[in-house]
Amino acid sequence: MSPELKGALMGLGAAALFGLSAPVAKLLLPTSGPLLLASLLYLGGGVGLSLTGVAARFRQGRAPHLEAPLERKDWPLLAGIILCGGMLGPVLMLVGLARLSGVATSLLLNLEGPFTILIAVLLFGEHLGRRAGLAAGFIFCGAAVLGLQAGEVRADWPGVLAVAGACLSWAVDNNLTQRLSLKDPVAVVRIKALGAGGCMLVLAIATGHPLPGARVVAAALALGAASYGLSIVLDMYALRLLGAAREAAYFATAPFLGALAALPLLGERLSLRELLGGAAMALGVVLLVRERHGHVHTHELLEHEHLHTHDAHHQHAHPGMADVTEPHSHPHRHVPLTHDHPHVSDLHHRHKHGPH
Repeated sequence: MSPELKGALMGLGAAALFGLSAPVAKLLLPTSGPLLLASLLYLGGGVGLSLTGVAARFRQGRAPHLEAPLERKDWPLLAGIILCGGMLGPVLMLVGLARLSGVATSLLLNLEGPFTILIAVLLFGEHLGRRAGLAAGFIFCGAAVLGLQAGEVRADWPGVLAVAGACLSWAVDNNLTQRLSLKDPVAVVRIKALGAGGCMLVLAIATGHPLPGARVVAAALALGAASYGLSIVLDMYALRLLGAAREAAYFATAPFLGALAALPLLGERLSLRELLGGAAMALGVVLLVRERHGHVHTHELLEHEHLHTHDAHHQHAHPGMADVTEPHSHPHRHVPLTHDHPHVSDLHHRHKHGPH
């Protein structure tokens, strides 16, 4: 399986698990409230990853220590991830919800994907060709169609700016997380989930939100273990293999996958609007999976550590290493290399592109 296809499947798997959380969380929301429920979901993800050997299942039975460990230099990025994704995003979202109708909020939340792509392309040097951009456009349009609901579109500029700011915060979170995607995903997600969940729990208690009953807490933690912990781990692998721009497009399918989950859980039916939105998303996913981008490019000198095999990009010696079983992780140097092969804008392929 090619890295691009594997990344697509992991991105769609992450979206499916996250989309599943929407109809289930809807059942828990009346007894908890949005901020407290979000904190419990994140904490469930963090606790779940702390208590189980999830990492081994994602590395085909191999020990999780093979992944590159987090280092002191990674903590500023982790702090930014927790600040943007776990604090600013949820707080701005709540401010916006108080001033906007549900219809306006649903439509504005679709800004996260385009914001993620803009930051990835303009600030972090990712490349998104015309075909991939068209595919992402179909997916985002499908998500916007799903957000169209019957009801009053009530909005004011402070509310609009607050929700847009929340989407921008989550877009920054996505791109910062992508910068750490070569590190141990389980360790990164565990810290992110516990940090974000803890911050939101403190905020919820400080603003007078009472804790729900033990059954609701247990259900929220269990849901968070799958739809936040496992989902974000899969999403980090997608970020590693695809880059933030393409990952954002695949993850934007979550609303439709959540709508499919709602059919048996909530007894709902797919409307024409949802079928049209799903069709647009499916077309976008097919175009994105079938996209091929390849040209002569040069890899500059680079030193880092991550899980790898000895492919064309990793030809190096192992002085002092007794066990070189692949895949393995250790600090290594990429020497300058010029070649031509299909690729995406992962962290090994950040180079300039002329007009195509």
